[in-house]
Amino acid sequence: MEPIVLAYIGIGLMVGLAGIGSAYGVTIGGNAAVGAMKKNPDAFGNYLVLCALPGTQGLYGFLGFFMLQGSLLPTITWTTAAGIFGAGLALGLAGLISAIRQGQLCANGIAAIGAGYDVFGKTLILSVFPELYAIVALATTFLINAII
Repeated sequence: MEPIVLAYIGIGLMVGLAGIGSAYGVTIGGNAAVGAMKKNPDAFGNYLVLCALPGTQGLYGFLGFFMLQGSLLPTITWTTAAGIFGAGLALGLAGLISAIRQGQLCANGIAAIGAGYDVFGKTLILSVFPELYAIVALATTFLINAII
């Protein structure tokens, strides 16, 4: 196996896992929004914002590809390929798990808003915490790219 193959596997994991997590996360929020609209259809804007939040992890995976694409050369070394693979795996897994958990958190907020509680701002603040770990993984990808 050539080193470039390992690097591309890492890129695939990064974009794929983060995208899968975002797809699950926004679906979890969307399902909650559909239920909440039965009780409180006037809060659709709040539901929309909270549903969209888990979608950012997929974008982080895609951004990670753009950060690392300059290193995807036919002459790539095993060390560089391993760095790209590691960054891809880290960002992919962090994006997968944080997006799903953020979607669950947002779904709880959506259900509460649908029940008439004024928790949009608080839910928005709390939903930043799972996102933080995807951001840390993206920052790690940036730092790995700086040294490979």
